[in-house]
Amino acid sequence: MTSWSVPALLPLLSTQRRIFMMLAQSSKVFAELSAAEQSSQLASINADLEKMTAQQRVTWSLENLPQVQVLSSSFGIQAAVLLHMLTEQKPDIPVVLVDTGYLFPETYQFIDQLTERLKLNLQIYSNKMSPAWQEARFGNLWENGVEGIEQYNRMNKVEPMQRAMAELNASTWYSGLRRSQSSTRNSLPVLDRVKDRFKVLPIIDWSNKDVHYYLKENDLPYHPLWDKGYVSVGDVHTSRPLEAGMTEEETRFFGLKRECGLHESNVDGDGI
Repeated sequence: MTSWSVPALLPLLSTQRRIFMMLAQSSKVFAELSAAEQSSQLASINADLEKMTAQQRVTWSLENLPQVQVLSSSFGIQAAVLLHMLTEQKPDIPVVLVDTGYLFPETYQFIDQLTERLKLNLQIYSNKMSPAWQEARFGNLWENGVEGIEQYNRMNKVEPMQRAMAELNASTWYSGLRRSQSSTRNSLPVLDRVKDRFKVLPIIDWSNKDVHYYLKENDLPYHPLWDKGYVSVGDVHTSRPLEAGMTEEETRFFGLKRECGLHESNVDGDGI
């Protein structure tokens, strides 16, 4: 990745930045543009964001995109990277965790560890129906193929996240997605406009090596299950360690799908 200083990028951002920032300050104005016009504005700014480091993208977004800004985290294997990067620049940023009630014990311990160390402004959201009540009413939805998994995800991930974004009045949303994680993410831009809010993916172009170096340089931990072969961690019933011959995508949801609905298009969540 090319190293640029923020001042050095100002000429690159000049004209399109002025136009884009004017639009960014008014969601209504941006929403009134045609799809082609929105796409053109985003493409222009993304061309420049691609030249920045992840830290510079965070700086630029914090300074120029609308408030309120929030960060979502599943507290997965490499979650410490973006939690650290964002809170270094904005210590009080709300960190949204969607707790399904089925996370690994190690995940809850990891949440406590990082919350204490990074002094996180943690905001926890869950479905209003308890896991036990859901099982009594619907059974184990995740055992009912793709349809059951998608219903489970809508109830326990998409709806709580939609509620979080609405209650926090979020205008800008940060996430730690990376292109190398799956085929469903390999063409995602740094900046997008989804459901009337801006979505920023500061480490979208990072490799596993980039992640490792950042964690090591900042003395940050991997999720505890990393040492047990997990490369992706969600719920206990739909996550498994990586084994010989498997792809990373096959470690989640029995290999039937990769995304949980929070970052998918053309589903009820539609990227929230």
